[in-house]
Amino acid sequence: MKDNFISNLQNKDHRSIARAISLIESDNENATDLLMKIHSSTGNAYRIGITGPPGAGKSTVTNQLTKFYRKQNKTIGIIAVDPTSPFTGGALLGDRVRMSDIGLDSGVFIRSMATRGSLGGLSKKAVDAADVLDAAGFDLIIFETVGVGQSELDIAQAADTTIVILVPESGDAVQAMKAGLMEIADFFILNKSDRPGSDQAYTALQTILMIKDHDENSWIPKIIKTVASENKNISDVAAEIENHKTFMKEKNLFSAKREKQARLRIKEIVEQKLKDKLWGETGENSLNSILNRVVLENLSPYKVADDIILEFKNRL
Repeated sequence: MKDNFISNLQNKDHRSIARAISLIESDNENATDLLMKIHSSTGNAYRIGITGPPGAGKSTVTNQLTKFYRKQNKTIGIIAVDPTSPFTGGALLGDRVRMSDIGLDSGVFIRSMATRGSLGGLSKKAVDAADVLDAAGFDLIIFETVGVGQSELDIAQAADTTIVILVPESGDAVQAMKAGLMEIADFFILNKSDRPGSDQAYTALQTILMIKDHDENSWIPKIIKTVASENKNISDVAAEIENHKTFMKEKNLFSAKREKQARLRIKEIVEQKLKDKLWGETGENSLNSILNRVVLENLSPYKVADDIILEFKNRL
């Protein structure tokens, strides 16, 4: 990896940033080398996760929040995680279309990434891409995840502050409770709150939040009503992000959360590397050679698994 490429990346050169993220997405052998080289320059950007069901207005909130921060002269990196296109395997570019008015701002970098089968709603490569944006010196990184409902929980493992966006008319408060989104939200946005049913949805959410146990050292999530399409109360959203950040640092929870995130990420990397080595050509051949015995001789799959692992250990 050439030093001038790293230097250009750290100077917010958009072409170099795009190239670096493409390198990461392609699983190129140079990607790991790049991530290792830039790691010492990461850890400075504040990472915000925005999630919620489809149609809640995640892109609109992201758009308006970015405009708010740009007025404060802060630079923003946006990772919009799209459903994987059934035709190309790449990201659908709906988010880029919706964010076209901020896309030309030199202080904003937007990247759409495909989920590539990730059930958590966040591409496995999105965190690596965030490291690239972090190393490039962006002040804030926003993850906007695909709204896939129950499995969209791994956003909390990537963001410092996680926002769940809901809308009044679709029973999302109850659905969120079932899906576990209640557990990951640092606060809620009730968007499109000018629509009928807004007050009832707000009350339902408040009731659910009151049921949860809180002590004096617990952060209590709030609910902020917005009409993002009209830029209403977006400043309140930014203020609550800052409130949560301050709380985390005052209670010594910020570094503990990042340590936990690092632990989970390292485990995931180790597991993926072991999986790749285990199921290389030798592992697949071992499995294929014995599959017929599983069916014809009623050989236990657990026995086969143990044999494959033993063979793998002997190869190390």
